Amino acid sequence: MADNKKEQQRAELHRTIWNIANDLRGSVDGWDFKQYVLGMLFYRYISENLTDYINRGEHEAGNSGFDYAQLSDADAEEARADLVLTRGFFILPSELFENVRSRAADENLNETLEQAFRNIESSAQGSISEDDFKGLFDDIDVNSNKLGGTVAKRNEMLVKLLDGIGDMNLGGYQDNTIDAFGDAYEYLMGMYASNAGKSGGEYYTPQEVSELLTRITLVGKTEVNKVYDPACGSGSLLLNYAKILGKENVRQGFYGQEINITTYNLCRINMFLHDIDYDKFDIGHGDTLTDPMHWDDEPFEAIVSNPPYSIRWDGDANPLLINDPRFSPAGVLAPKSKADLAFILHSLAWLATSGTAAIVCFPGVMYRGGAEQKIRKYLIDNNYIDCVIQLPGNLFFGTSIATCIMVLKKSKSENSTLFIDAAKECVKVTNNNKLTPANIEAIISAYKNRADREHFARLVPNAEIAAQDYNLSVSSYVEPPDLREVIDITVLNAEIEAIVAREQLLRDEIARIIAEIDLPAGRQGWID
Repeated sequence: MADNKKEQQRAELHRTIWNIANDLRGSVDGWDFKQYVLGMLFYRYISENLTDYINRGEHEAGNSGFDYAQLSDADAEEARADLVLTRGFFILPSELFENVRSRAADENLNETLEQAFRNIESSAQGSISEDDFKGLFDDIDVNSNKLGGTVAKRNEMLVKLLDGIGDMNLGGYQDNTIDAFGDAYEYLMGMYASNAGKSGGEYYTPQEVSELLTRITLVGKTEVNKVYDPACGSGSLLLNYAKILGKENVRQGFYGQEINITTYNLCRINMFLHDIDYDKFDIGHGDTLTDPMHWDDEPFEAIVSNPPYSIRWDGDANPLLINDPRFSPAGVLAPKSKADLAFILHSLAWLATSGTAAIVCFPGVMYRGGAEQKIRKYLIDNNYIDCVIQLPGNLFFGTSIATCIMVLKKSKSENSTLFIDAAKECVKVTNNNKLTPANIEAIISAYKNRADREHFARLVPNAEIAAQDYNLSVSSYVEPPDLREVIDITVLNAEIEAIVAREQLLRDEIARIIAEIDLPAGRQGWID
């Protein structure tokens, strides 16, 4: 019953979010407008999070009637230093979401919001949480013409936005509020990505794919030290560890890097909305391949990633990269026009000896020649590839490409590689394919068992892969089922003989009938 109630609440929440987005996007492109919806959702979350934290402390101390939202700004200032230290940020009571919303009819709403956002960010300046809050509200431009051509029009839209987010039924903090905020975020991201094509989907990995990647790296583990994504996007892959293991079982936190500034901000917002405290995540902004941010934090016990496919990078145009300890062991750099295997080598270099990495790959990296073939040779000859999984096509927003997963390990027990053909492990949902829990379980089971299964999985000696010029395409090792109709040639010949015999009988019968016809004289050759 509890599960049914939770599902009903989730469905109601999703309908509310859809209605908010549908009412508000108007002339603003859906993928752009998500910045405002998600940003305001984040503003509400940290306001309620801080208020709840302070109120609980006061109530436990015996001050049962205390409400931080009703406190004066002057009185609240006394707690600023302590709150920045414990929560990482500070919000004046007058700048809490609920209080700004109550004054939303103010003709200076845009200025009020802008000042509140700047004050929240600046509250962390000079503290250890500064990098986690810096620029978080940069993408919520309350003065943008996208919201309206005049200040009045923009404020009218902002009022609708505040009311829409404020009216969302997210429950109380004793009733899965954090789950509700996180679920609202995931639904918004999925909704916008599905409606924005490639421009939206490149920032979002579907939850079921994220779950598969996470579970692969957790086989045999109930906790991990640190998790890492070198191209973390909005952070959905990292956060699956909190969902599957529980955040307390990711002992040293969540690490990632993202090159796109907007997505980098979304990732940090996502961490907060999923109740990951500022001191439990470290998300960097920049180019992972040429300027990695976490040299002092590697190695990582679990690495997951869905890096951009076949993007350009410096490659051999940068003479320093061939001596970079992440790439130099392979003796060659990934092509300048295709950085895919550079992400693979980076992840391998930062993987702990006892760890596992699961990375989504463009299929071309499995069979192309040149430098990519040499990198595959390095990976196979050193026994670093644990498994290659062929995924169904049309799983990701904005592309129908049938991608693969490459699983890396540094301490394998056998000198062989597992190949799994999961191209049919999906169901069709509208225009996309989707992995169901049963599909995910089938793949995980095959990965754990590491046994041959006709048309689905095969454990291949690395010597055989070398003999195939280091081709890692799953179809080269797992034969697909032959769905053609099986024809018994003996039975077919017998049927043909019967048809021929029957045809002769019919001819003989026709000839007999004609011979018995008594035709009148002069009418020979005619039949009336």
